[in-house]
Amino acid sequence: MSHLIYEGSVYHKRFTPKEHAFSYPFFLLDIDVEKLSTLKSSFFTFKAKDHFGRSEDFRENVDALLEQFSIPKESVASMRFLTLPRMFNFVFNPISILVLFNEENKPTEMLVEVHNYNGGRIVYPVKLTSSNEKTYSGSVFKDMYVSPFLKRDGLYKFVLEYTREELKLSITLFEDNEKKLIARLDTQAHEFSSKSIRTLFFRHLFLTYRVVTRTLYQSFKLYIKGLRFTSPIPQDQLRRF
Repeated sequence: MSHLIYEGSVYHKRFTPKEHAFSYPFFLLDIDVEKLSTLKSSFFTFKAKDHFGRSEDFRENVDALLEQFSIPKESVASMRFLTLPRMFNFVFNPISILVLFNEENKPTEMLVEVHNYNGGRIVYPVKLTSSNEKTYSGSVFKDMYVSPFLKRDGLYKFVLEYTREELKLSITLFEDNEKKLIARLDTQAHEFSSKSIRTLFFRHLFLTYRVVTRTLYQSFKLYIKGLRFTSPIPQDQLRRF
């Protein structure tokens, strides 16, 4: 399976201390890591420096991560990278995900890369389990500031449904054992072709900029609702990978 495009929407809902919800159109590239050299488009660009590691060779950075998290290369049959590409030479990815598959083409683990607006970056290893061969879940402890209205620690719970036809991902954040918010991605697949890329580009024009402006706008609305700012610690302003 080569590269794909998943298009749909993102939904956020905060439960405490004030309820607040919003949604907006969104898309992701689904990159076959083994065929990264074929990822070429005049509308989008992909740069290794936007993601984990410091090498310009994306695969070299991936191999370093597998070693960092003690994941044997022989246990990984294939890898897919879910991310937003650069548009007009700009991108900000709050989250990108490297999904690892076994020889049976089942997702076994995710390496979840999270960025904040303070220069911080972290990668969380999330072991996946499944009880029905369709839905995969895992959790990891939060260890980085991502929002002025959230604590820097907590627990993320992930639920993934991932096929060639659709991609669904939900992330629930718990603080002190209380459900704080949920973010949900619900998308359908499109082939990675010149026609579909061109259509997607004009349908989501300036999406990479709107990721930032929408976040700032929703933060302002939360401030108006009475939520107060917290500040990051120095560690939250570093690229840890």
